[in-house]
Amino acid sequence: MASNQSAPSLGPRPQQMILYLVQVLIIIFLYINSLMITTFFMKEFFYRTMRYILFTSALMADCLYLVVTNILMIFTYFKIYMQMWLCLIIVITSVLLNVITPVTLTVMTLERYVAICMPLQHGQLCSTQRALYCILVIHGVSFIPCLIMILAVFVTVNVSLYREDVICSVEKMTIAIWQSHLRSGVSQFYFLVMFIVVVFSYIKIMRVAQAATVENKKASKKGLQTVLLHAFQLLLCLIQFWCPTLETALLQISVILYINVRYFNYIAFSLTPRCLSPLIYGLRDKEFFEVLRFYASWGLYKRKITYVS
Repeated sequence: MASNQSAPSLGPRPQQMILYLVQVLIIIFLYINSLMITTFFMKEFFYRTMRYILFTSALMADCLYLVVTNILMIFTYFKIYMQMWLCLIIVITSVLLNVITPVTLTVMTLERYVAICMPLQHGQLCSTQRALYCILVIHGVSFIPCLIMILAVFVTVNVSLYREDVICSVEKMTIAIWQSHLRSGVSQFYFLVMFIVVVFSYIKIMRVAQAATVENKKASKKGLQTVLLHAFQLLLCLIQFWCPTLETALLQISVILYINVRYFNYIAFSLTPRCLSPLIYGLRDKEFFEVLRFYASWGLYKRKITYVS
């Protein structure tokens, strides 16, 4: 489960029930996201608007992330072995997808900042072409922690170990203590940068909202609420970067406590923030919600929709 979500094999029934619960939540989440991604491609307005492009890109990454991490969790639970080189590829993929979400949320926060605080430049700065460039930058920035992890593994792991059969988890990639410190340092740096961006955007939007005219106050207030929701999502996403430290300490105390906390961390800091994205842009966004409701009701719900960029 990305940086901290793969759980060891368990026998007790409570952990079994948690595993089943996670499967149900993931199925529901994937269904809702699939419906939203389909809605995105149904209207040209959506894939010509930056905020919807970024939103859908995040949904796709979230879906892949949950599929990959869920496979890891199931394999680990049932003690299914794989070769080390394959485990490395899967773990790197999960880490990449895990980082993409908070980075995308940060960029979406900046987009709201430009829309509210720089409305005259919004059309130029947030065009469709720039949105595609942003996605490339997001994936590039998100790959940096993966590259650091790959280099750290190559430096510490003997070539012969790549053909060993292991129960796959990120801990298998952490051979030396300095690797954990390095990963923690990179995570905290990302947290600091994204925290500064969100706080900066919030303060700027709040000032605009206070000085806005009556007609613009509604839009400014909605932008402020969106930034706050993004900030809450980011907080949940970034807390999981600190979870491995807590889990390692708990492992020294009790294996059962360690396992239970690990499942809780996965549900609270991996599933929950990814369930908030549909709420922010799928239900709160009027234009998207109207189209989503039309397709979700198989065309039974019809209403004229006015698009506002």
